[in-house]
Order: sequence, then structure tokens, then C-alpha cells
Amino acid sequence: MEMKPTLGELFDRRLVYPDFEPQERLARLVGLDQQKDRLAKVLALLVNPAGLAEWANRHHPGAEALLDTVLRRPPLVVLAGDVGSGKTELAETIGDAVARQEKIDITLMPLSLSTRGQGRVGEMTQLISSAFEYTLQEAEKLTTGSGKSRGAVILLVDEADALAQSREASQMHHEDRAGVNAFIRGVDQIANAKVPAAIIMCTNRLNSLDPAVRRRAADVLEFSRPDDAQRQFVLSTRLEPLGLTPQHLQALVSATGPAEGRSHGFTFSDLTQRLIPALVLDAYPSQPVDGARAVQIARGMRPTPPFQDAAAV
Repeated sequence: MEMKPTLGELFDRRLVYPDFEPQERLARLVGLDQQKDRLAKVLALLVNPAGLAEWANRHHPGAEALLDTVLRRPPLVVLAGDVGSGKTELAETIGDAVARQEKIDITLMPLSLSTRGQGRVGEMTQLISSAFEYTLQEAEKLTTGSGKSRGAVILLVDEADALAQSREASQMHHEDRAGVNAFIRGVDQIANAKVPAAIIMCTNRLNSLDPAVRRRAADVLEFSRPDDAQRQFVLSTRLEPLGLTPQHLQALVSATGPAEGRSHGFTFSDLTQRLIPALVLDAYPSQPVDGARAVQIARGMRPTPPFQDAAAV
């Protein structure tokens, strides 16, 4: 008799919102206000549809057909874009904003990459099915007869193309196809159950996702590298207090953007996890950060290469 997978095998960890730590991390995500706002609204409708009914009663009474159209969308949101663009960080922290807005507790369950299994026949399918089954069971506990949820569950699938790549790919193994089928069934089960649950998928390879998965997405939010204004904001908010001049800051903005010989600039993570710490470590412990030296370091640093999102063949 086969044993069901344990929670440790299915999920990396469990995060419960609201909580101060993800609130602070979400606030540090600059340049993504549009994605933050849209994702929060989409998730709020998915996990607590009663809020939309209250809005309609106030502003559009009698619009039942409109509500039905909006609420019948599958509980799936895809975050797609280049590496280092903030997708995963937003997915891991947006639940805090939704929890505070809707005044409910939200549990985030990040699907473990080990869910791919070891390649044994039926293993990946069982793991994916068990993950969706557990998510559904947890969400069912939070439903009420009034339509107002007591809480909600978000299933996070990072590097989603590893689990839901297109079944049209000629080199795809049978076990992988079965896993994609299980994933689609899981999305449909949660959608049909009408429980306070949502699924967030993050991917660098939107074109590699199975078409049936993409069709089920209530929304696809795309992320790109920061433009001049966004890089200016990231750099100035952190480096102006150090005494860097506007001229040096502008030189840093230029040095971290597209340049001769490359069409891409720095990612958000290149700026916050590589460049800014490098400037501090270069000066520490005996001298202050120097603007001219900062520009020199930035010009010598290469941004993370873009991920090539080729269509699955």
C-alpha cells in the first residue's frame, strides 16, 4: 500500500499573513506598484468573492450576470518575466496586503520543487494531486454559509515551467505529461469547489507553459527590468543619504541601463543584491562610499543575462 506524501514533501514551508516581515518585504518592492495593485485585487476576488458582491450592491445593483462572469474565472494567476524582476518576492509577500485588506488570515503554501519526484512511474502525478488535494481540504475549512470567508489559502508554484510545461513539446516524457494533466485537474477542482483559495504561478518562460494552463489563468502579469525612472528611484532612495551627488546618481542610472554591446540593463535584484552591497563592501570599514568610485564599480559590473523565453517545440 502506497503512503501518501507528507506535508514536508509537498511544501517548502507554510507562511501565515498578516505578518510584519512580509509586510516590510512587500514595501521594499519598488517600481512594481501596478503589479502589486492588480495582483492584490485579483487575489481578493478569488479568495473572498463576497467583497465583489458588496461592491456591486453599492454601485451596480442588479448586475448578477456581471458578477457571475468575473467570479467564474479559474483561481489562477501567472506572474511571468525576466529573472530578478521581483516575481517570486511579490508572490511570497502579496498575501499580507490581501489579508490586511480583507481582514482575514491567509496561508501561503509554496509547492516544493521536489514535487517533480524521482521520475518513477506515477510519482509526480501523485505528488501534484496530493498538493492540490491538501490545498482544497484546507480551503474548505474556511468557507462559511454567508459567503464571507474566515480565511484563505494561496498555493505558490515557483519555476512553474518545471511542472506545467507544454505537452506539445516533442521531447516531453510521458510522466511529465501525466504531471501536467494532474496539475490542470487540480486547478479545475479548486475552481469548481468555489473555495477561498488561489494559485500563483511564477515563470521565466511563459511560452513554455502548457496552453491549457495559460487559458485557465484569471490574469497574466508580466514583469520587466527596471527602466531609467525605476533605477533612479531604487538607487536614490538608498544612496542619497550617503551623500552621493545628483550627478553621480545619474551616472549610476546610465551605467546600470542598456549600454553599447548589450541591449539589457540591470535587474531589480542586480541593483539591490549585487551593486549596492558591492558599493558598501568596497568602502567598509575605513572610508565612506565615494560617488566616483561607485560609478566605476557599476560600469565594471555586468547585469544578469536575460532569460531566453523561446516557444516550446
